[in-house]
Amino acid sequence: MKKILLAGLALLGLGAAQAAHAATLDTVKQRGQLVCGVSTGFAGFSLPDSQGQFRGIDADYCRAIAAAVLGDATKVRFTGLTAQNRFTALQSGEVDVLLRNSTQTFLRDATIGLRAGPVNFYDGQGFAVKREAGVSKVAELNGATVCVAQGTTHEVTLGDYARAHNITFQPVVFERVDTMYQAFFSGRCDAMTQDASALAGAVATAPKPDDYMVLAETISKEPLGPFTRNGDDQWSTIVSWVHYGLIEAEELGVTQANAEAQAKGANPTAQRLLGGAGEFGSRIGLDNAWMLNAIKAVGNYGEVFERNVGGGSQLKLQRGLNGLWSKGGLMYAIPFR
Repeated sequence: MKKILLAGLALLGLGAAQAAHAATLDTVKQRGQLVCGVSTGFAGFSLPDSQGQFRGIDADYCRAIAAAVLGDATKVRFTGLTAQNRFTALQSGEVDVLLRNSTQTFLRDATIGLRAGPVNFYDGQGFAVKREAGVSKVAELNGATVCVAQGTTHEVTLGDYARAHNITFQPVVFERVDTMYQAFFSGRCDAMTQDASALAGAVATAPKPDDYMVLAETISKEPLGPFTRNGDDQWSTIVSWVHYGLIEAEELGVTQANAEAQAKGANPTAQRLLGGAGEFGSRIGLDNAWMLNAIKAVGNYGEVFERNVGGGSQLKLQRGLNGLWSKGGLMYAIPFR
């Protein structure tokens, strides 16, 4: 009987916890601010600038969501999270959405009470090395010491790859990414492994960037995107469709500069996207200008990419898999109709 009572209380506690975080949209509106979980320092994704303002793709997604929900891209509080505490922070309600270079995997989707949103960046695990080492392939790192962040998919994949290819790595594990960077650039490790895009950012902002390189080879798939809590379908839908809206805007040629005019233009898809026709916003608890506000705040997906990691940034990354589907990439918006 006691066991049954305890089990019942546990279920009630779980239900209460889920209910407490179920209406994230209401919470954000009442607070008047979006709390967005980001990394503590990934160039191109979420890195404070000289004024302490977070810049990068993930930071721009936070601003886009704030603009869509609250009508103001400045109404967002960035919470820097480590790999160890990022999911706990979302589970507990400390943050409303997680946008922190987090790889979507089966276990993360199925076992931690969180929902993986659409992929906003297709990446792969790579390696950074010193140029003078003369290394051009991962196989040439056999026996090398490798800096890796604790609690990441990179730590697991590093071991999996070594076993599958009968080579040996000597992992040097760090709790924080910033200390990992300091260790690698001070010569503690022969190589450093992380998402290739993050490595590009680390090298670009290193004290002597020309002394290092990121190998062209990657050893995994790293689909990155937002996470929300299970049990809050409305909020998860909003986060997902802000992403699809940024992709759709690029497909349609809607930009930060012309969004206002396009809302009144002749293209019916653009009108629906930007609130000039239909009642799409009310279906998810927002006003009709939700995507217009988001695009006016950060631009379309192509503009977000270009500014933060593309030709207009220090990273100079090619679109590649992150290009539009119509141009050989994987970015494809679910239709706005």
